[in-house]
Amino acid sequence: MSKQRLSAAAAKAKAVRDLKYANSPAREAKRAENQRLRRAAVKAGRNIEEKDYDHHTKSFVSSSKNRGGMSGKGTKNE
Repeated sequence: MSKQRLSAAAAKAKAVRDLKYANSPAREAKRAENQRLRRAAVKAGRNIEEKDYDHHTKSFVSSSKNRGGMSGKGTKNE
């Protein structure tokens, strides 16, 4: 996927919006939950390198599978 072509002003405005969203209470809670799960998995001796937590299957799966929605079929019917 290529980078968005934005003017300097638009890129700056987008950076501000993205940061505001990333630091919202809901995103902070989700990020904290994922960090807890990852730390617990590492502590239990699991190899989770290059894997993301899938909230549907409640397990760690490869990043590419997790980004496609449920079972890699997209997110339209979720």
